[in-house]
Amino acid sequence: MRFFYATIIFISLFFVQQSRGQKPSTETRQRSWNAKWIALQNDEGRDYGVYFFRKNIDLAARPSTFNIHVSADNRYKLYVNGKLVSLGPARGDLYYWNYETIDIAPYLTTGKNTVAALVFNEAQYRPEAQISLRTGLIVQGGSDAEDVLNTNKTWKVIRSNANGPVPGYFFAATKGEMVDMNKAVKGDWTVANFDDSQWSAANEIANGQLKGVWDGSGWELVPSQIPQMEMTYQRIPTLRKATGVTVPAGFPGKSTAVTIPANTTAVLLLDQTFLTNAYVTLNFSGGKDAGIALKYAETLYTEFTQYGGRKGNRNDVEGKIFSGRADSILSNGDKGQSFTTLNFRTFRYIQLLVHTKDQPLVINDIYGMFTGYPFKVNAVFNSNSNEIKQILDIGWRTARLNAWETYTDCPYYEQLQYIGDTRVQAMISYYYTGDDRLARNAINLMDRSRLPEGLTLSRYPSRGTQIISTFSLWYIGMLYDYWMYRDDSAFVKDKLIGARGVLEYFAKYQQADGSLKNTPYWTFVDWANGKNWGIGAPPSGADGSSAILDLQLLWAYQWAAAMEAKMGMPGYADMYSKKAEQLKSTIKRKYYDPSKKLFADTEDKTMFSQHANSLAILTGIVDEADLKEIGNRMLTDKSLTQCTIYFKYYLHQALVKAGLGDDYINWLDIWRENIKMGLTTWTEDSNIEFTRSDCHAWGSSPNIEFFRTVLGVDTEAPGFSKIKVEPHLGAITNVSGEVPHPAGKVKVAYALNKGKWKINVTLPQETTGELVWKGKILALKAGANSFNL
Repeated sequence: MRFFYATIIFISLFFVQQSRGQKPSTETRQRSWNAKWIALQNDEGRDYGVYFFRKNIDLAARPSTFNIHVSADNRYKLYVNGKLVSLGPARGDLYYWNYETIDIAPYLTTGKNTVAALVFNEAQYRPEAQISLRTGLIVQGGSDAEDVLNTNKTWKVIRSNANGPVPGYFFAATKGEMVDMNKAVKGDWTVANFDDSQWSAANEIANGQLKGVWDGSGWELVPSQIPQMEMTYQRIPTLRKATGVTVPAGFPGKSTAVTIPANTTAVLLLDQTFLTNAYVTLNFSGGKDAGIALKYAETLYTEFTQYGGRKGNRNDVEGKIFSGRADSILSNGDKGQSFTTLNFRTFRYIQLLVHTKDQPLVINDIYGMFTGYPFKVNAVFNSNSNEIKQILDIGWRTARLNAWETYTDCPYYEQLQYIGDTRVQAMISYYYTGDDRLARNAINLMDRSRLPEGLTLSRYPSRGTQIISTFSLWYIGMLYDYWMYRDDSAFVKDKLIGARGVLEYFAKYQQADGSLKNTPYWTFVDWANGKNWGIGAPPSGADGSSAILDLQLLWAYQWAAAMEAKMGMPGYADMYSKKAEQLKSTIKRKYYDPSKKLFADTEDKTMFSQHANSLAILTGIVDEADLKEIGNRMLTDKSLTQCTIYFKYYLHQALVKAGLGDDYINWLDIWRENIKMGLTTWTEDSNIEFTRSDCHAWGSSPNIEFFRTVLGVDTEAPGFSKIKVEPHLGAITNVSGEVPHPAGKVKVAYALNKGKWKINVTLPQETTGELVWKGKILALKAGANSFNL
């Protein structure tokens, strides 16, 4: 591919943004598709492969609109006249296989036009989240006139002989690539004047079938419900180390050529200075048969021990070990070679290793193209605290790097949408952006993952089966959150049948007193390091019961009862309420230790945790008079099994309910430790030295609580129709902010002046609310409200 390819991608980005996320017209939804799924002839489509497809059309005039619908298996990159216009499809499953809709008119011209697609299938090496049938591409016109681009035998195709997977094992995310430029297609195959005379006609492998037809083709096509991903040009600013070569000033922050002499091994360590997700492009020239390795890492390691890799301060590189995934390239010696990763890479550090033979190799440029779900910040937090700003910025970066076509647990290792993580991430989306499309998509996917026995999968989409039974209970919590914070009860009502199935499953393992016994599957709660905790699962007593599991089930019954009472079936609401009352009584009798005034983890009352006592407070078991004492015990008694950064989301809510919310700022030590250790995103667990992942958004709960707890903005009724404002300011004397709301924004401002608080609260139209201030409840109306207290 010619050297200007990278420039074309960059120039096209402005236009890409305009074409993304469009939905098909009513006409397209009603008309049958007549395009075919196409592939390479005599190719079963089950092996790793990269394929190039092309179609030329002639237009008498440039159209004002030209809508096409595109999908592929596994994935595609779509070009129109050399410009990248779409990447996809959004991940789903065979029963809901997404297609994207793009108006390509801005890229068309009078006369000859070329639409081209790179399609790749990682086959057995594909990510765990990538479900697949076989290699295929489909393009369907949005109208009769646009059907000229329908995929069929008039398209041409060739398989790349240059591409393969990097040998070795990598966990659940994408593998690295091996590219032999000696075998690459010569020239820019995405433009009209490319000679494709040696390419073969495409093979029609299946009809294009929208979901719901009488006989599906294997891919049940549905329009994607999320916009296409953001693509933003991103330079790598810093060179930290270089051996074997002299590097000119400015590289890599500016496009600067670096020459690697013949018969030389050079190693360059590049630092993005923060963690990112990006498609990496390397432009290079010369260096016949030179080997190039691009390696990516979240951080460097100080040593590897029996406990794993010790990471140390993430800013330090001297004396540390680089260990990370890699792409491998073999140069063909030509001028203007270009490599861009098929999938995005997650990295702070890139190690660029070059081994030349008889010719020097020139690194012309290296840069990234950031990608992620196109969230826009719609919340405001104004204070004079740089620390708060830093915590919010890092938390938001963490959330963004774990939001792509689905939410993900971590971008580097797994890229899987786990329910436990996603519940927190969805709440961040509500509070920080007001954009609920990715959350809706997540809920739909989790609903579709349900098994006949009633449980959801722990993560979805996923080509494997993993069940974390406790996560199915958090799924009911996700439904409740959506019901309370978003204005679409019909969406939640449609999912109640799934919640009933989850609770019916758990009911099979409840004993006569309601307590669970020997709950199957992985009962993960937190990566806690407590006595008898095993791989994140809490201890069980001799009778097979666990306070934490009983409490989580209780909370799920309470959520389900509330939803059923308002929009479901009264019989279920009554049944769940009775089961909840029985469980409350059993939990208090079975696990409460009056001598310690704490809830134990098991009936023998020998183990105690912040987890059990947090859930006891949140489910309303703790008497009002005991709330503050239990809250203080959770903060001061280090013999309790401690919550990690993830479960502090629930711990902090419990402490606020216990009346301790004014101390919220003092509970953020784990986040301060992350910052001190050079993290630019939040770690997976609280063991910062040995944590596996440096980027887990389940730790970004401060991006909720600075708005819900500190500013005090929360929902008091379904649909956020009634707003509760109960600030917990602690030592803060001047702060203001804005929280997105389905009907607009909630705005608050608090300022202390000469012993008097000036409080301003603005509510969206058609809402009501209340201000809770030092034990007083003051009514709030839609519009502006002002108080001097």
